[in-house]
Amino acid sequence: MISNQILQNTIDGLKGITRRDFCVLDAESKIVVTTDGKSAGEYVPQVEAFINSQADSQEMQASHYFKIYDEYLVEYVLSVSGADDEAYKLGKLAAFQIKSLLVAYKERFDRDNFIKNLLLDNLLLVDIYTRAKKLHIKNNVQRIVYLIECEEKKDSSMSDILRNIFPDKTKDFVTAVDEKNIILVKEVNTDNPVEIENYAKMIYDTLSAEAMSKVYVAVGAVVSDLKDVSNSYKEANMALEVGKIFNCEGHISHYSKLGIGRIIYQLPLSLCKLFIKEVLKDKRVDSFDEETLMTVNKFFENSLNVSETSRQLYIHRNTLVYRLDKLLKTTGLDLRKFDDAIIFKITIMVSQYMDYMERQSQNRM
Repeated sequence: MISNQILQNTIDGLKGITRRDFCVLDAESKIVVTTDGKSAGEYVPQVEAFINSQADSQEMQASHYFKIYDEYLVEYVLSVSGADDEAYKLGKLAAFQIKSLLVAYKERFDRDNFIKNLLLDNLLLVDIYTRAKKLHIKNNVQRIVYLIECEEKKDSSMSDILRNIFPDKTKDFVTAVDEKNIILVKEVNTDNPVEIENYAKMIYDTLSAEAMSKVYVAVGAVVSDLKDVSNSYKEANMALEVGKIFNCEGHISHYSKLGIGRIIYQLPLSLCKLFIKEVLKDKRVDSFDEETLMTVNKFFENSLNVSETSRQLYIHRNTLVYRLDKLLKTTGLDLRKFDDAIIFKITIMVSQYMDYMERQSQNRM
């Protein structure tokens, strides 16, 4: 169904060009939009008889009326003021314009519905290829899913902005499957992997400038078959959640770059608690002071390089060594040793995951 705003803009434009009044009525003979000052929803009795007749057009009360069909059923009736031949010709042109809009909107709705069901795995394999062919959607092209989340409830304008950024409706599809997330299924060229990152940055920069809340962008993996688009969507979903846990400073997460965070995210909480207990005994990561955690994170960033870490922290090398020795006494882990450093890094990430899941559980209560 075409939006009333689009219909109103269309007949206002036609009136501006032709200086004739136009009116669009629905299949129940009620006014949808008009240029002659009548009220929307007003019932026009003579139109009902016209709808039930065999005629496709008819002159009544100094106006020409035209039926607009959607698959053999009357969707709209258009009237144009005037009983002359010019009014008839203008009415035919206007009816053709609205019919074209109807076809375009219906195709967009059908495509949107298809993409939603594809993402949610609601289609049989044979239906995917049959419907895709009917909707002129290519199968064997490379695609990727971008999942965009606004912290507050998303506005429909966000989807419109995305459609303006990626206007090629035969290649790129913008849709939504819930209240907070917008999904872009994008055709990409994997010969230039930089463009995947550039698209993500473009989406984030544009939407974060428009939104009044934080925006997160998650990127799935590239797939080359239409049936695998749902896999890219699931991967983008995971990237969104894992990114929130471990990528605290960033707002763009790639499934292909999740690393060990992807494994930790799939661990049961009972196993995580057991691991933390074994490593830290009765302590928690958040029991360490902020200075210690900052030192550890910077030490990891610099690949366990003592000199570079002390330089970036603006402290003496011996001060850094003292802090690492203090942590060794507390945990039994010497972060200057690769194996111990790995264990403590995983401990921090597991703790972050547990804290996140606890917050999520509290929010659902």
